[in-house]
Amino acid sequence: MFDVSKQLHDTEEKMKKTLETVRAELSKIRSGRATTTLLDGLKVEYYGTPTPLNQVANVSAPEARLLTVQPWDKSLISVIEKAIQMADLGLNPANDGTLIRIPIPALNEERRKELVKLAKKYSEDGRVAIRNVRREANEHIKRAEKAHELSEDGSKDAQDQTQKMTDSYIKKIDDIVAQKEKEIMEV
Repeated sequence: MFDVSKQLHDTEEKMKKTLETVRAELSKIRSGRATTTLLDGLKVEYYGTPTPLNQVANVSAPEARLLTVQPWDKSLISVIEKAIQMADLGLNPANDGTLIRIPIPALNEERRKELVKLAKKYSEDGRVAIRNVRREANEHIKRAEKAHELSEDGSKDAQDQTQKMTDSYIKKIDDIVAQKEKEIMEV
């Protein structure tokens, strides 16, 4: 027999993962403030192995417009500095031999608009992914109805619940993106 509650639970789990993915992508977009998540995806060569930056150094944001990276192994300073420059984040690290300071420059209007466009692209990707999850769930429900494992009313109810869930998650994505846009456009 078709388990509607399990189907709805699975659908919601997939939508939650999509929402978290959108959140993670948006956190990588630079707003005017310094945040350690800017360097989250960065990997550095550590004894021939690409290693996440936060596993070889302490990354912190002591001020609103400054990030600091303190490697645990001093020999990594130049490697980390190069990795930050190659990451194409528009950042210019400076090291003093023990600590890398990364001033976060203020964003100009043009760059802000580019970042807002990028945020909107991520949100649209998220909405499309949510709708794909909905479509997949509805296909399962319709298949169950055709196989007489679910009544017509049961099918309709399950599809309505899936639609409500979809609307809820799309609204959450829109809210997150609106917040990020406000953050980016804040001077």
